[in-house]
Amino acid sequence: MAKQQAYEIYPFEVKDCALVAVATGKEAYSLRELRDHLETVHSASIYHHFWGGLLYPRFEEPEFNNDFAAWARWCLHDPVLAERLGVVDPTDFPDIEGVRRELIEIIEERLFESELAAWTKADRPFHFLRSQIVVFDTGRRITEPRQLPAVVPRMSMGSIFYHFIDTRRRTPGGVDDFRAWLEGFGDAYAELCGILASVDPYFTSLAELRKALSDVFLEYFGEER
Repeated sequence: MAKQQAYEIYPFEVKDCALVAVATGKEAYSLRELRDHLETVHSASIYHHFWGGLLYPRFEEPEFNNDFAAWARWCLHDPVLAERLGVVDPTDFPDIEGVRRELIEIIEERLFESELAAWTKADRPFHFLRSQIVVFDTGRRITEPRQLPAVVPRMSMGSIFYHFIDTRRRTPGGVDDFRAWLEGFGDAYAELCGILASVDPYFTSLAELRKALSDVFLEYFGEER
């Protein structure tokens, strides 16, 4: 009889976080200047302008999910460029450098096809910011996967951001913390990990993302708590 492999499983430590916006000193008044700064700005700044808005309170639903698209629409008044930038999903790229290259390519294409876009001055400059994350230990621990349906719906927005979004830039494989923890149980939760991998955290709010994750865990484990 084959000997069952033993795994040492550590509790899932529930963390919370907040983002602090820090100025980089870089600003763009035109599309050319935006392109030039994108070539050299720290990757944390690009990350901030795609993901940072999720943790900042908003009084209305934004039309665009990233700041570059919003600036192109409302400050450059270029709806064509805004639409192209607005559909960029950072989760489609292995890292933020891939996002950087995509943005530059889109902007260069627009500069090539429109002389007006090349010389238009924005109503307001684009201020490049970067995020500094502050992490808190909530003291809550999950000792077994069956607790997930009860715990995840009660997680704060900061916890969802930290464990399902920010973790992807902290881990070599870009895996969220839930999958990383579940993989520690061997193949027991391979199906669940596959379902979690299909959840796209972009083009949604953190509240909607929390609901989606809660539904996944509840459906997988059933009504049992």
